[in-house]
Amino acid sequence: MAINLEAYQQVLSRLKPFNAELVAVSKTKPVADIEALYAAGQRIFGENYVQELTEKQAVLPADIAWHFIGHLQSNKVKFIAPFVHTIHAVDSIKLLQEISKQAAKHERIIHCLLQVHIAAEETKFGMDEQELQQLLQTYTSNPFAFASVRIAGMMGMATNTSDETQIHKEFHQLHQLFGSVKTTYFNNEAYFKELSIGMSADYSIALQEGSTMVRIGSLLFGERNYSQM
Repeated sequence: MAINLEAYQQVLSRLKPFNAELVAVSKTKPVADIEALYAAGQRIFGENYVQELTEKQAVLPADIAWHFIGHLQSNKVKFIAPFVHTIHAVDSIKLLQEISKQAAKHERIIHCLLQVHIAAEETKFGMDEQELQQLLQTYTSNPFAFASVRIAGMMGMATNTSDETQIHKEFHQLHQLFGSVKTTYFNNEAYFKELSIGMSADYSIALQEGSTMVRIGSLLFGERNYSQM
């Protein structure tokens, strides 16, 4: 068995005091590995690629809550709209509109997280604060256009660095922005509650900075072999 059940239990025990959820990132991993972690009790899995996600969803248990955590193109939303629970990386009003449109076709509500760029690397996706405010203003001024999506929170990725002070700072700033957005645009609604920050290398810091949802793959499944994709 390729999964690390000991590490899985350790992660769960570290999340428990923070009441945070685990998204087990299973991208590039075989169905058998997901089945093994499912058998251990895990129900939330995250994928980055649309085709891979649709193939896995078709053969795995129906009660899995699938989270799409990668960069999503608008023209591919239709393929995952029938079943996806949460889309983490919403970074434009165009994408949000398309998610609502496709969700409506299936009479579903899809949870969405707004991705904010907080890292030093320009290659990482996400909105800056001005783009975020523009999206939120459009969303709140015409809620009926977005009736089939629920903005459930925000998401970000810290800089890939060993400098823990910098990671703390980036996560802390996003947490502060999260609180401001919740008060300003969502009137402290209970459903706007998720802050998806933290991965295998930095999830402990993310928890200290207010994470409610961590995205962990390599600690559970081992390193990925992209050459087999």
